[in-house]
Amino acid sequence: MSIRIRITTVATLATVAALALAGCSGSADVGSSDVGSSDGEETVTVKVGTLRGQPHFYAPFLYNEHAVDGVEFEVVTLDTTPALSDALASGSIDFAISGVTPTISSIAQGRDLRIVASAADGGSGFIGNGETSLDELVGDRIGIVQGSAQEVALRLLIDDAGLTPEDFDLTVIPVPEMASAFQAGDIDAFMGVEIGVSIAKNAGGTEVLDPYSTDIGRVNLGLVTTSDLIESDPDLVQAVVDTHAATTEYMSDNIDEWLPEMVGEFGGDEAVFASALENFWLRSDLSEEYIGQLEALATAMSDIGLITEVPTADDLVDTSFTS
Repeated sequence: MSIRIRITTVATLATVAALALAGCSGSADVGSSDVGSSDGEETVTVKVGTLRGQPHFYAPFLYNEHAVDGVEFEVVTLDTTPALSDALASGSIDFAISGVTPTISSIAQGRDLRIVASAADGGSGFIGNGETSLDELVGDRIGIVQGSAQEVALRLLIDDAGLTPEDFDLTVIPVPEMASAFQAGDIDAFMGVEIGVSIAKNAGGTEVLDPYSTDIGRVNLGLVTTSDLIESDPDLVQAVVDTHAATTEYMSDNIDEWLPEMVGEFGGDEAVFASALENFWLRSDLSEEYIGQLEALATAMSDIGLITEVPTADDLVDTSFTS
């Protein structure tokens, strides 16, 4: 199966801004054509942002295989999920597969973003060297991804254990460096994300505690767009959500088809990616449970000072496009 898609790698937000200034914003493109055109004369190009080389962010690379007539997708890859929020807010991209935590932060800051579908749950891991409780890590250095759902979950676990963050040396480590820092002994444990979790486990790391045992559960990724696009072109938003739903369903049922293709495109260890996928649950629905976990995450983010205002469910999610 070939992937008929043009991949644009955007290394910095300056490049994203340059795209917008050059008049390449997908928001301008999407308003110029009717969705579902069957005469072949007009095609809407939708720019979708995501991260590169991670299986749970891979769905946009397959959207063109499941798109409706008259819609095609261009994938824009950025380096971080906060950068995806910036690109959405600037109009440089139209949709993003992004982390719900930076999305909540952006909405709390007044950015008019909305989650229109879920994308993937899971992807977290609390990894150590045989410890099975936080008591055994008191005074130790624990790696965290600052401002992430994983940091929130760790702080909730610490509170549940009757401890405080000050009982540990919580150390901010970039996602690509987390597994290597753990293997080198620079940190004693970490609450991180895939594929670093699988890399560390393959090297002998063990799970300290279940990272999904807090009120925020497994919530992780969503399909995000702007309220402006929802209001100006709801038919297009519906087409994109339908494409996303079809793609995630395909991906869930056919990992053996697309995973080798992804590895061939980006490189990496297929066995590690396969292990990471066992820690992910691809989806597209917006269930009451999912929305409840988003609300719990927003409340927890406020409690620990990541945001000052707690967005409501209506601020975070538009359920109009999911069945």
